[in-house]
Amino acid sequence: MRGRAHGFTLIELVVTMAIVGILASVAVPLRELSVQRTKEHELRAALRQIREALDAYKLATEDGRMLRRVDSSGYPRTLEELEGGVVDAKDAGARKIYFLRRLPRDPFYPQTDVPAADTWGKRAYASPPDAPAEGEDVFDVYSRSERIGLNGLAYRAW
Repeated sequence: MRGRAHGFTLIELVVTMAIVGILASVAVPLRELSVQRTKEHELRAALRQIREALDAYKLATEDGRMLRRVDSSGYPRTLEELEGGVVDAKDAGARKIYFLRRLPRDPFYPQTDVPAADTWGKRAYASPPDAPAEGEDVFDVYSRSERIGLNGLAYRAW
């Protein structure tokens, strides 16, 4: 008498593969959602950092800590000034004031080899909020992404 062979039948293997396939098809969209949430969190934090730095720059200008042209708005001409610093007009040693340690990138910008300042859309003080345009200064920044966030708003409107 021969003993019965040990192993899995074809039906057991097919059922197991079907279960694994179903679990994988559920996990992939959840992973994509998690990645999008992480990028949205990074975008929110980056916008907050840059906007706070822009406001601090304006406040320092109004306080007389930076030389200002009469016809200027008091906002920086470029985003790089926030990171690179500006000479403090009230300091006898001509030390610089820094507003950002590092200029954050737009997490939704597709190219990684572009400088961080070029990943953002910039709005000048003279441009209206519904049609932002670049100009002589940087009053605000926005994402250039055309995608819609999980909250239903376009990233450009954040």
